[in-house]
Amino acid sequence: MTEIWLVRHGQTDWNLNGIYQGQSDVPLNETGVTQARELAASLVNTRFDAIYASDLVRARRTAEIIAEVVRLPVSTDPRLREINQGVWEGQSIQSVLERYKPDFSRNPKYITTPRAEGAESLADVITRMVAAANDYHRAHNGGRILLCTHGLSAAALYCVVRGIPLVDVVTLIPENGQLLIIHVDDPISLPEFNYKIV
Repeated sequence: MTEIWLVRHGQTDWNLNGIYQGQSDVPLNETGVTQARELAASLVNTRFDAIYASDLVRARRTAEIIAEVVRLPVSTDPRLREINQGVWEGQSIQSVLERYKPDFSRNPKYITTPRAEGAESLADVITRMVAAANDYHRAHNGGRILLCTHGLSAAALYCVVRGIPLVDVVTLIPENGQLLIIHVDDPISLPEFNYKIV
């Protein structure tokens, strides 16, 4: 069994101001650095076999702060990035609501259909997160690893492993600097994405 600790990066100014980040490369703010340091301090007596991080600076920096405490190098992997939000990136939630009038209902079609032009679907995120997690499971089977990633990406992998309906994914997004823990016994299987579109 491999134990995987999924960490959401610390806060950024875009988090604070309700701006869609997606794969835009936004740094931690002062609060985010503090959150990363507090999380690192709580892990000082926890042994990890490896640390992997999204290559986006907010996740990579969070991982580097933790790595200083647990004394491990950080390996970056673009598969751990946040969902690509397409044309919504850099826009406030309010402006997206006014301009695009998105459907934020728990409609299963949004598992396989991107919500924004040029964006990824949830299924896209799950596919790359599962591939990455399976690679790490093979490399560290029986160990404990830390993945420093992003809110929706962490929640998506958590839902798949725990068998939680994917329409509920947004309810599982951890706060900045918080974590989710999953256990992997066998390679993670992709869920069926042939949901009825309504």
